[in-house]
Amino acid sequence: MSFIKLMAKNPFRNKARLTLAVVGIAIGIATIVALGMVTEGLKVSIEEQLKAGGADFVVMKNTSSESSSYTIKDNRVDEISKINGVKQAAGIYTSSRVVDGNQLGLAGISVKDLNMLGAKMIQGNAYSDDKNELILGKLAAEKMKKKVGDTLTLNNDKYTITGIFETGNKELDATGVLPLKMLQAMDENNGKVHFIYVKINNNADLKAVSQAVEKAYPGELTTISSIEDFQKANDSLNMVETASMAISLLAIIIGGIGIINTMIMSVFERTREIGVLKAVGWKSRRILGMILGESVVLTLLSGFVGILLGVVGIEAIIMFSDMAMVLTFTPALALKALGIAVIVGIIGGIYPAIRASRLPPTEALRYE
Repeated sequence: MSFIKLMAKNPFRNKARLTLAVVGIAIGIATIVALGMVTEGLKVSIEEQLKAGGADFVVMKNTSSESSSYTIKDNRVDEISKINGVKQAAGIYTSSRVVDGNQLGLAGISVKDLNMLGAKMIQGNAYSDDKNELILGKLAAEKMKKKVGDTLTLNNDKYTITGIFETGNKELDATGVLPLKMLQAMDENNGKVHFIYVKINNNADLKAVSQAVEKAYPGELTTISSIEDFQKANDSLNMVETASMAISLLAIIIGGIGIINTMIMSVFERTREIGVLKAVGWKSRRILGMILGESVVLTLLSGFVGILLGVVGIEAIIMFSDMAMVLTFTPALALKALGIAVIVGIIGGIYPAIRASRLPPTEALRYE
């Protein structure tokens, strides 16, 4: 058996110990992946909302607000529309449903405010606010193989597809849009919206109007009207991500202790075997490399399991809790998770590897 094959197979000798070690590390990795997907999703969502449609700026709940809710009272829409310089304000409520086995994002908005999304009807017509009707984005229609006149079942009610729209925004084009009141009623969340899109008068100053909104609702609402503002929001999310990493660190430390214990026990059990390898000419650095390699193999396996658990777990939580949240899984997030797993493997395997490499062959061969 080659050195690489030996290193790859050794961790699987004791299945029970392997399972416990993998689970211990995978939980920490899953936590990192799940929290990372939420944070990345928020970043993407904010950036897409910033660039969306005909709105000049977006109003959202202040994340530093004492309230744990991210929704806004929809009477704020009318109040903001009356602020000097505001031409139009539109409340938007977001949610999602599983339709025919597909996760479909939904946006609720009054038909008179559809222009704020920048939606161009490429087939059919817009819906009516007082009927069970909706329009589908081009990407959503293609994925679900739906056309104008077909129906979708949402909360056991049939909704007729009256049109297909396109915005050029991939996120919006993969959603369904329906009357605001209908979607609010589905979630039993009447009187709440997630975002308020604001369009200003041609002669109005964007910065002045957005500041007027924030001054009218200090500590409650915040506005995003530029890439600089997005960067500020992004910095806040980075703080959330840092806090998430701190929480995950505890699980990683516990997993690392589990790796050290697993590898030490493995070295004890294979003391005679290591003595034989040294007796036939294996050098200490080769023994060191083998034990470290086994530790990394074990943690890499844990990393892949943790990534799978994190993705499936957070998707399930969002689905069953019916939260309106975009989740984003990126290659960078996967590499970060695997990188952490490898680091844990190296750190956790150093002491057992050094111990194994220093075993005198004669004593190891006499070990029972």
